[in-house]
Amino acid sequence: MNQELILHGVGEVLRQGELLLRALDGDAYARRLPAAFNASVGGHYRHCLDHFQSLLNALDCDEVNYDHRQRDPRIETERDFAVAETRRIFLACEAIAAEWLERPIRVRTKVSYADEAAPVMPSTLGRELMYAIAHAIHHYALMGVMCGLMDVPLPAGFGVAPSTLQHTAQTPAPQLAASH
Repeated sequence: MNQELILHGVGEVLRQGELLLRALDGDAYARRLPAAFNASVGGHYRHCLDHFQSLLNALDCDEVNYDHRQRDPRIETERDFAVAETRRIFLACEAIAAEWLERPIRVRTKVSYADEAAPVMPSTLGRELMYAIAHAIHHYALMGVMCGLMDVPLPAGFGVAPSTLQHTAQTPAPQLAASH
């Protein structure tokens, strides 16, 4: 059950990204915004896809290294290429057998600005897919702010964590006091 939920979550977050890509024109996708540290929606989106691709690469070697991402500039600058890559990664993730999510993998990434070493820690493919989903949602929120700066409407719930959406739906709206 948990494995299916994780794989479903991967599909949801990638579909959500594809919806945003289809809502943007190519110029808005690649535009660098000074108010957002001169980043682009495409740069954030490429970063998200890189993490999913890193996990797909780990299927062959039992280690994911988040510091050695592909960083393909076409994903940052060519919206249609990014859509195609999203579909490719979606299909590759969809092909992962649920039982593989319990498979142990090693995770390597730098955690210190002062030290060159990249520690290695044990994890599982499922745990790292959960991280990639949460990481993408975080970047989607940043992309949402960038879209707001460009007056680009967002798909409903874009960049909002599932737990936040659930909490918001269950929390009654505050009542305004009547004035006399």
